[in-house]
Parts: sequence; structure tokens; C-alpha cells
Amino acid sequence: MILLRRLLGDVLRRQRQRQGRTLREVSSSARVSLGYLSEVERGQKEASSELLSAICDALDVRMSEVMREVSDELSLAELAQSAAASEPVPAPMRPMFNAVSVTSVTGERVTIKAPAEAVDVVAA
Repeated sequence: MILLRRLLGDVLRRQRQRQGRTLREVSSSARVSLGYLSEVERGQKEASSELLSAICDALDVRMSEVMREVSDELSLAELAQSAAASEPVPAPMRPMFNAVSVTSVTGERVTIKAPAEAVDVVAA
């Protein structure tokens, strides 16, 4: 069984370690106990959206970046699980890692470039 809290904890730990920061530094900055942050990173506790926001702010990383990384890992875990069960993997489950980039932002229009095409996204 794939547990989202474990994937999220792994991503948060990697983000912290990439910055060379300790649990103590991040817990203090996020205003959460060191023990609780440790449990979140180990996938033992579910992080509320408020707690996740505080941790992301303390790490100076966008929550969307964290969630994108979690989503990518979830896709890989699902693919591995399907492969282990010898089930065919439906096309929508195939992940696209780092396949798009924002190429311009003007007013309310954002242009996102994918490998084979460009797509305009207009704010509603």
C-alpha cells in the first residue's frame, strides 16, 4: 500500500537536507515541535494543510513544488506496484517529469511550453 504521508515526509526531508538545515532549525522557523516535524518527515503523522504551509514557508519552497514532487513519486510508486502485479498501466497514469516550463507571463496570460507544443493558460 502506498502511503501519501510517507511520500510527503520523504520529500520534505530531502528539501531540508538539500539546504543543509537541521530539524531543529526548520521546526523553530515553522513553529512546530521538533518531535512532530520528525514524525511528519518519517511518515508517521499526517501533516495538515496549515502545518504543511508553515513547513514550506520555513523551507522557503512553494507548496506546489513539494506537492509536484510528491505526485511524481506517487506516479512512480503506482507504476512499480502495477508492474509488480503484472497489470497493464493505463496511459493517464504515465508520469511526465519536468516536461513543462513557463516561458512567459504577460498580464493574465501564462505560456507553458511542453516538449512538443505550447499551451496558453488564461486566468479566469
